[in-house]
Amino acid sequence: MACAFSCVVFNQKIIGYYNDLVDNLGFCATINNQLGDLPVANTTATPAIPKTAPRVNYLNNRDILKEIHLSKNTYCSYLDPVQDHQYDIILPTLLKINQRTIAEARRNRADRLKREGTIVDPKKIPNTDLVFRITCWEHIPMAPKKVPKTQAKKKKIEDIFELDLLEEEDPLADLLEVPVLDEKHVRLNFPPFHHYRIDENKTPFLVGKSHWRGDFEHGEFSKDHGTMTRKLATMFMKLCERYATRSNWRGYTYNEEMRGQALLQLSQIGLQFDESKSQNPFAYYTAAITNSFTRILNLEKKNQNIRDDMLEMNGLNPSWTRQNAGRKTPEQAPGTVTIVSLE
Repeated sequence: MACAFSCVVFNQKIIGYYNDLVDNLGFCATINNQLGDLPVANTTATPAIPKTAPRVNYLNNRDILKEIHLSKNTYCSYLDPVQDHQYDIILPTLLKINQRTIAEARRNRADRLKREGTIVDPKKIPNTDLVFRITCWEHIPMAPKKVPKTQAKKKKIEDIFELDLLEEEDPLADLLEVPVLDEKHVRLNFPPFHHYRIDENKTPFLVGKSHWRGDFEHGEFSKDHGTMTRKLATMFMKLCERYATRSNWRGYTYNEEMRGQALLQLSQIGLQFDESKSQNPFAYYTAAITNSFTRILNLEKKNQNIRDDMLEMNGLNPSWTRQNAGRKTPEQAPGTVTIVSLE
């Protein structure tokens, strides 16, 4: 009797321990003993496993390329804006349209459709569905001839007022580093192009023009009617914001000026990325931001040196950077350095 009583007490203690375990973990358990299976709890809820937050990729090349393409389309005119805006391959001239480039265009189109969720055999894509982007300057007007400033100063005041060829000075010309795409034609925000399709006889015909407004026959050249997409502008702002937090830039007091300069630079050259040469716009924009930050840093250093020179000329103390310019730390001093304790 004493042995049976001790077994029952022991079983009750085990049941109590498992009840506490169930309350903490939230699952149902049973104990197999001499009296049979004893239910510890009737809870049927599964244990709550904490889920890790999904990794967020704030920028990637595929999204940037998509926004660049949509931004360029606002400057273009197409016969069918829905079907003709998406190119399959970029070529330098029409003469490059041959059997090899057609096969490559088919593969590119099949890959793009696969990413969108449609699997298509490249060999089954008809040639008439392919769109070729051809880089050309035929529809871009020539740039006006520049008049040198030395010749303009020699003219009389009456002639200067009648002079139409003088180019207005750009106030942002000294702050920006905008590459010139072509010296003979009007300066554009991205390289111009035509979109072509081929018929059943493999004869190309025009279906789209960049920097054009209206139809192909009665339309006109325009380089200001398009806009940059809001999402691409947000990407530029995010790029400058994240780059400014790097360890080698975030300590400067003129960090805001660096970000503003970089954002201004991206707004000017953002669409000049050439998809035919690279598929990595992230590196292209990062290099532009680095150059803008370095440009502001050099300008600030130059201004600081001029300010320190003026302070020294007037017998005042220059900046702390100038005062410690010639000093060496104990680690840089030659020979043995002995540290004497004052205790």
